[in-house]
Amino acid sequence: MAMNFEMWGAVWSALASLVFLWPMLQNHVPAGLRHWLTAMADKLASHLSPYLHITISEYGDHRFRRSDFFLAVEAYLSHACARRARRLKADLGRDARSVQVSVDDHQEVTDSFRGATLWWYPSSKSNKSSVISFYPGEDERRLYRLVFHRRHRDLVLDGYLPHVLAEGRAVTVRNRQRRLFTNNASTSWNPYRRGKGVWSHVPFEHPASFDTLAMDPGDKDAIVDDLVAFRDGKDYYAKVGKPWKRGYLLYGPPGTGKSTMIAAMANFLDYDVYDLELTAVKNNTELRKLYIETTGKSIIVIEDIDCSIDLTGKRKKSSGDNKASDGGGEGSDDKPKLPTEADKDDGGSKVTLSGLLNFIDGLWSACGGERIIIFTTNHKEKLDPALIRRGRMDVHIEMSYCGFEAFKVLASNYLGVEQHELLGDIRRLLEEADMSPADVAENLMPMSKRKKRDPDACLAGLVEALNMAKEEAQANKAAKEDEEAKAAKGIEEMKTKEQATTNVGSYRAAADPWSCKPCILAECS
Repeated sequence: MAMNFEMWGAVWSALASLVFLWPMLQNHVPAGLRHWLTAMADKLASHLSPYLHITISEYGDHRFRRSDFFLAVEAYLSHACARRARRLKADLGRDARSVQVSVDDHQEVTDSFRGATLWWYPSSKSNKSSVISFYPGEDERRLYRLVFHRRHRDLVLDGYLPHVLAEGRAVTVRNRQRRLFTNNASTSWNPYRRGKGVWSHVPFEHPASFDTLAMDPGDKDAIVDDLVAFRDGKDYYAKVGKPWKRGYLLYGPPGTGKSTMIAAMANFLDYDVYDLELTAVKNNTELRKLYIETTGKSIIVIEDIDCSIDLTGKRKKSSGDNKASDGGGEGSDDKPKLPTEADKDDGGSKVTLSGLLNFIDGLWSACGGERIIIFTTNHKEKLDPALIRRGRMDVHIEMSYCGFEAFKVLASNYLGVEQHELLGDIRRLLEEADMSPADVAENLMPMSKRKKRDPDACLAGLVEALNMAKEEAQANKAAKEDEEAKAAKGIEEMKTKEQATTNVGSYRAAADPWSCKPCILAECS
């Protein structure tokens, strides 16, 4: 027995000496041997220790998107273990009035589950190697390490981890604040550093709703019914074998409420909004990266798509009709124009029509679900038909000039007026003149307190503005007709002169046979 104690004492003494001397020795030990000794020490510690470790990394091996399980653990610890943490962080809550407290970064916390005690150790790893990185700054990988006794192995794997996942997701949904995202320039992307992702965001606080949207009530009801069917259609989309997404095309003149419609949709569905700026996207690969970094329950918006990049139907023309040799078919007209050498050399966006089509309904569009894609444009006719066909843009919504039904919504919202003697004149003028809902709303604005106008003055001002718009439209129409008449007259005069010149030439040729061309002289001889 005494020999055993002496042996173990010598072993522990040697280990203590090695631990003390190791920091000084490792600078003189070859790298290969140092790594081997470190691995052996870890194995020895794992055999001697009764505790097991589970590591949850922020990014998986593919390093393409953040781990959903990591986010669930982060939410769970911030909610369930905040009372037991010694270091906390505070931020404004969802309503921007209350304070929300959560666990600070790198704070160790203890949890219990069915009589078992578990420890969470947040940490991070920095890449200090000399390998060249495509991302600026130092790469940092965040992770959580769960430590528990080996006798609780089955309890943790079968009970605790599913519990953490479910509770974390519930906390995320409960504390979720809707956000408005915009894409960052790709030169600043770094998936391992917080705040350096592909998207930046601010709280989404737009007050628009379908109740205040200036639109025909029948059209609004149809849009709301379609949105409800989409929101509740997860099982239906899975049944028919389609990704759970839907496309909307909003088109019409400026000021007709396209952006307001998007905000009303987001508020009605309680979705986030991703405002995608195509000109900041370098190529199709970055476009796919942006898509998979979006979350479910979101609306992806590309505003004024006809002005974003050259996607207006300029296809590469093939010599001859090669549709038959190419197989024709449904997808034969979906071939985009290939970029020229000049296009490759400039520093602009290299997003192609093909890349955008795959973004909408290609294989990558099935990554995730419950997403709505919205395009807006002032000129629908400029867009490539393949981009807006049914199946990609499932619903086409025309945002037209203000009609009388839309005006009644504005009058009720701005003035609280339901009946007025000028409504008949306004109905007639709205049918004769084109005015956007934004211009109508501006005329109904009561102004400031110093120049406050009553409803009578506002409606009278609107009648005056509509009359001016009507007169201006009539003047523009008359000027256009005059220009067209002058152009037609000029064409007719040109045709008359050409005919006269042709007749004179024919007469001279007939009167002077020796003026014939050599070929004709040969025939005459």
